[in-house]
Amino acid sequence: MSTAEILFLNNKAMEELGVTDMQAVINDVERVYVLKHQGDIIAPGKCVMRWGKTVEDENVMGRINAMPGYIGGEYDMAGIKWIGSGPMNFKKGLPRASVTIILNDPDTKLPVCIADGTAVSTMRTGASGGVAVRLLAKSDASVMTICGAGAQAPTQLEAALIARPSINTLYVYDIKMENAERFCESTMKKYPHIKAISTSDIEKATRESDIIDCVTLASEPFIKGEWLKKGAFVMNMADFEVDYDCVKKADKLVVDYWDSIKHRMISTVALMWKEGLVKDEDIHAELGEILSGDKPARENDDEIIYFNAVGAGISDIAVTTRCYKNAQKTGKGIKLPYWE
Repeated sequence: MSTAEILFLNNKAMEELGVTDMQAVINDVERVYVLKHQGDIIAPGKCVMRWGKTVEDENVMGRINAMPGYIGGEYDMAGIKWIGSGPMNFKKGLPRASVTIILNDPDTKLPVCIADGTAVSTMRTGASGGVAVRLLAKSDASVMTICGAGAQAPTQLEAALIARPSINTLYVYDIKMENAERFCESTMKKYPHIKAISTSDIEKATRESDIIDCVTLASEPFIKGEWLKKGAFVMNMADFEVDYDCVKKADKLVVDYWDSIKHRMISTVALMWKEGLVKDEDIHAELGEILSGDKPARENDDEIIYFNAVGAGISDIAVTTRCYKNAQKTGKGIKLPYWE
């Protein structure tokens, strides 16, 4: 039997290899959207292992998801994302999400890399938001609201600022005001040009905002369509965060992966589809169609646009593959004998 090695990349190695380079991650995510649209991926879907019987149970007891896939193009790599979500981990001083990514050679099918993917997952979700902001927000957007001051908030803001450096005012809304205040404080230290305001008045924040970015675990909507001004871009990045009127009021409905959104069946537009209130043909585009030039992005400053993202493990595989290839060039990581 021939020998085989696996490269192990822990969180520190991944940082050194570029996992926190937001512009590079945005480039990876954009390529994934395009390659998916071109049919150069294999994505069998997400396997969700839940604790409990309801969404509310899951938001307390947690879940572990498995997302296998293959991405072609310059990546040419197979793999799987294995992500655990423990909502109560904060009580133990642990992050809510933990991610392990395994890369497999698409030729031999042997595993070649095991990597910590916790930062990968956070960064690529932020990058997905940034891609959407670049394509769908007003070109001069200056006021943004972020709902949910958890782990996703910093990367959502970082990517949005790359896409729209014109943003100068940020409202932060969270069910725990101390979380919002803490994020505002760190934001103004990192981005001195931004006025960050923690708020409990989500209506006022929404009415003033060009971009409303929701990254929460909400099971009941807290953003109302009647609050959206002309030109607003509302980002439903997680669960049931915005009401049906946000979708009805939108001039364009844009998604990342429509079939996956329907399968997940947890976001506003998915629930409306289930009830027959939204049809497949009502979806203006997936991001890959826009990036490929097959569908238009925002066409004027008055359009209200709704965006929903469910995410996909192939994005994590792409980012990890870039870091793995950098490791091969630089010699970083720990080589482990798989077969001896």
